Amino acid sequence: MIKILLLCFFALNIYAKDFTIASYNAENLFDLKKQNSEYKEFIPNTASKWNQKNFNIKINNAVKVIKDIDADIIALQEIENRAVIQLLLKKIPAYKYSSFVKYSRSSVGVGFLSKIKIKDNRQIDVKFTNKIFRPILETTFELENKEFKIFNNHWPSKRIAESYRVKFAKKLQDRLSKLPRDYDYILVGDFNSNYDEDRSFKYNKKLNNTSGITGINQVLNTTVGNKYITYDDVLKQKRKVHFNLWLDLPSNDRFSNKYRTQSNTPDNIILSPALLDSKNISYIHNSFKVFKPNYLYRNNKVLRWQMKGSKYNKVHVGAGYSDHLPIYAKFSTSKEKTNPIKEIKKNSKKELNKISDLYTKMKLIQPAIIKNAVVIYKSKTGAIIKQKNERAIYIYKHAQELKLGYSYTLQINEIVDYNGLKEVDSFSVLEENGRFKNYRSLFINAKKNDILNPSNQNEIAFNLKGTVKKRKLYIDDSNSMLKGKSIKLFAKNKQDLPKDKETITFKSAHIGVYRGNPQILIHSSSDYKVGN
Repeated sequence: MIKILLLCFFALNIYAKDFTIASYNAENLFDLKKQNSEYKEFIPNTASKWNQKNFNIKINNAVKVIKDIDADIIALQEIENRAVIQLLLKKIPAYKYSSFVKYSRSSVGVGFLSKIKIKDNRQIDVKFTNKIFRPILETTFELENKEFKIFNNHWPSKRIAESYRVKFAKKLQDRLSKLPRDYDYILVGDFNSNYDEDRSFKYNKKLNNTSGITGINQVLNTTVGNKYITYDDVLKQKRKVHFNLWLDLPSNDRFSNKYRTQSNTPDNIILSPALLDSKNISYIHNSFKVFKPNYLYRNNKVLRWQMKGSKYNKVHVGAGYSDHLPIYAKFSTSKEKTNPIKEIKKNSKKELNKISDLYTKMKLIQPAIIKNAVVIYKSKTGAIIKQKNERAIYIYKHAQELKLGYSYTLQINEIVDYNGLKEVDSFSVLEENGRFKNYRSLFINAKKNDILNPSNQNEIAFNLKGTVKKRKLYIDDSNSMLKGKSIKLFAKNKQDLPKDKETITFKSAHIGVYRGNPQILIHSSSDYKVGN
């Protein structure tokens, strides 16, 4: 009997397969045939030097990236035409299948290279009276008699308002609503939208012409009620929601593009709930990654394709790759290896009683009870709490009743991740434990600790000295481990910022982060003193 069971288990799993899906905006991969839809700098054999030499470098660089990722399916954006896809197939014979769409008057389109059988394709048209963009490519794949779809997107850039991206999202969501609830599908591509777009764009009057509604969050339902869809509730929602895989990474690792050192996530892999159950095909938990070898990303910079000259007279240098980094995730047909929800539920049974536990969650399904939480800093409405030998966290508001230097038992009801900074959004005081002797002993010494390390966010640092230049603190303390480095200064009230060229020493520096960049949050001018 045991032998029969083992044989059955082996028979079920011998065909099980893990496979990788990637997405890569190759940044303007044009060929050398003039089609009158090219961008000016990609018109062949002109003063821009888009010639055979530079074309060879750019196409071979793209080939290197695709080979090194070695995905079973890769979605590509900013491909000029089907001829470029065919050339990639020729140079990378491991890929047997492909698909591609664009409008005839568009400069670029979207496509797939695949080692997995393509069953069929369809084009989702998104058209405007005054603009031409790209259709959405819906491709159906078949693996071990299991069918799934991938939707390749390239939404309009942020040169135009959010209403354009909302229209793309509505067209896509209309199509998705026609699929069975348990159908496996994946949304990939360059959405020109951050995973937290509704938080990052709403103060931009140029973009926000939709009253705070975004395509990626409110239309595709990666959020519900201003909260992210997570593993905890993705299978419980009645509406058609989606899980964005950026949530699988620590906040400091969430970027596929850098703009003036700011981290952005225009490229996304977004899952249907069916990919998180135990049927057919499932996502492999924690397999989502950004592909960033040092030839693509170095010194906090994405090594994009290089051009020199003015805005209107660009010349190709013949070096670089793309301004986007590829992203990828792994999937499987094996039930034994997947079912991420089961794995998450097993881990979520652990009681949350440390502040460091809060940094592992995007939202709380049940309250966390934090004992011995010491208030180490107070602002007008906020506070920073810390446990001894533990992390610190920022209570953004409603902390007026908390007293500086006192210890509490707190019930944390809600947390938020605001542009990378973890904050407590709602809490209750369960018990006041009394005064904590020498609360300043819980500060970190900026001379001996790397305050730029993401693990030190929300800490209060002392011994931090430097000179202010253009709202940055340049650390010139010869005894500091960070001598010669700089950190941005931010204050909600600009009058609290130190003046340019002043030398300041922080008595209590709140170490924050904004979209991947560390910064010091100044809540009051009393946080620092001016002079040596």
